[in-house]
Amino acid sequence: MNQQNVTQVHAPTSHFSVLLSPTPRGARLARLLAVAWMRDHEMPYGVTEAATQVVAELAANAATHGRVAGRSFRLALLSRPGALRVEVTDTRGERLPHVQPACAEGDSGRGLVLVEALADRWGVEPGPVPRKTVWAELDLPHR
Repeated sequence: MNQQNVTQVHAPTSHFSVLLSPTPRGARLARLLAVAWMRDHEMPYGVTEAATQVVAELAANAATHGRVAGRSFRLALLSRPGALRVEVTDTRGERLPHVQPACAEGDSGRGLVLVEALADRWGVEPGPVPRKTVWAELDLPHR
């Protein structure tokens, strides 16, 4: 019997997911939990800073625009070789976010502009009904 040595290398991934209330308190907790998770997983400082702001913006949007009474939003972080992915899922699938010009006098409307500036890629995945997921990816430096 002829046997060959076959080595399979699986890329390490790390995943975090939590349901939070669609409130300002839930959005704040999303940011705090993300910071703790990134610290525990030794994310590079620049990535951590940018991802913290992305989480804050997406969670605030979920708590403000994606809020449905009695339904939570989900924060997920996925680290894989080369990228950190942030996902925020809410239950307002009919309201797909898009970048819009911010009003100079307004206090809102800049969140997705900031996400677009900080993330290397971002987008929206509708469904399953009634949900949508807004995601952003930040490239990780080679170690």
